[in-house]
Amino acid sequence: MESILLVEDKPELRAMLRRALEKAGYSVDEASDGSAAIEKVRKRRYLVVLTDLKLPGASGLEVLREARRADAMIPVILITAYGSVEDAVTAMKEGAFDFIQKPVELEHLKLLVARAARQQDLLRENLLLREEYAERYGFPRIVGEHPSMQAASQMIQRVAPTDSTVLLLGESGTGKELFARATHNLSKRREGAFVALNCAAIPEGLVENELFGHERGAYTGASTRKVGKLELAHRGTIFLDEIGELPLAAQGKLLRVLEERQFERVGGTQSIDIDVRILVATNKNLQDAVAQKSFREDLFFRISPVPITIPPLRERGDDVILLATHFLERFRREFHKTGLEFTESARARLRGYHWPGNVRELQNTVERASILANGDEIGPAELQLPIPRPASTEMPAGMLNQEFPWDGSLEDVSQRAVHHVERFKIETALREEKWNKSRAAEKLGVSYKTLLHKIRSLGLEN
Repeated sequence: MESILLVEDKPELRAMLRRALEKAGYSVDEASDGSAAIEKVRKRRYLVVLTDLKLPGASGLEVLREARRADAMIPVILITAYGSVEDAVTAMKEGAFDFIQKPVELEHLKLLVARAARQQDLLRENLLLREEYAERYGFPRIVGEHPSMQAASQMIQRVAPTDSTVLLLGESGTGKELFARATHNLSKRREGAFVALNCAAIPEGLVENELFGHERGAYTGASTRKVGKLELAHRGTIFLDEIGELPLAAQGKLLRVLEERQFERVGGTQSIDIDVRILVATNKNLQDAVAQKSFREDLFFRISPVPITIPPLRERGDDVILLATHFLERFRREFHKTGLEFTESARARLRGYHWPGNVRELQNTVERASILANGDEIGPAELQLPIPRPASTEMPAGMLNQEFPWDGSLEDVSQRAVHHVERFKIETALREEKWNKSRAAEKLGVSYKTLLHKIRSLGLEN
């Protein structure tokens, strides 16, 4: 839980307020002067700042300004002496949440703090999706407006302040590491290291070495001690991607870390205490892996108290356009193509594509299209996406198996099928190229003259 910062220069009053707040269930951090308070709000985030207006070092008004500069969502409550109401009103105009006069009435103070904390919760709803918050705290923005993404974002915000293990589920490329980094940045461990390890990218014999490190002489060539990823993440967060690929032997050792917060280096005999939060992710069905005895059941239950599913891009509706636009803004700056825009036909292609590679594939597609675009437009040709197989409702009449006329000779049936396929391919190419016959012919790999002949014979002139 985030702390309340209590700023008061009089030790007796500070001690009384601290006891009252702790009795109400809050964690309290203290500062005895304004300068110390300013240093604290610059280094960490607080639930509420409660500060006296008159302080040595820097005034309560300066603490307010610095707190608002560090995080505009932090509510600041001022404690004022009798006769300082005008100063308090000035502070309210500068963004203070409220003020309370001395002598402090403790029940009234606890009500104010509760209201301030509730306001901060409301302001932080869906903050992962807010660009200004991501920029302020220096981690990538999670782009999305679909309800499934909103739900995943809210779950991350609820679990981030705890030390619980989070299991991130979803297909490759959906952004599981992005959510893991957001969890770390929203946690009390955000000042510590964030260490990522892809379990699928390491040969089986080296996984334990990477994760736990080794002692000197543990094996041939181990001339020095190596610190593993777990030790590097001490007091921070370790993210184990593709946890389903972790060998069984390493799974048992990881279980010990989760249960006892201890491990031993490869070749070592001394137990090492570790203070680390563990986040894991997979694109596999771990319950199936448990049934197949390739994943430990006890480890599965230990890593899955909070499972969060990141939806595939194809299920996120118009988020594909939001993301594509987000990536395009980046590549406009990177490639110095400030006027670059998607055409409507390109947007339609982006919406209609299945995106098996999810957000990662979309980013690569937009980057490639931004490079290939000659002018200020990105069309379907620049996207270079595979033409999707048409749905049954989009197939030309007669193409469905149950409707296609199979009677007649082999030659008759073949010509009939060729006619339908050619009509579909040519009509699709013409639509995508805005009925520019030269570009359509190039796309189809035929001469302009051949295309004109086909258009006439298929009745596509209009």
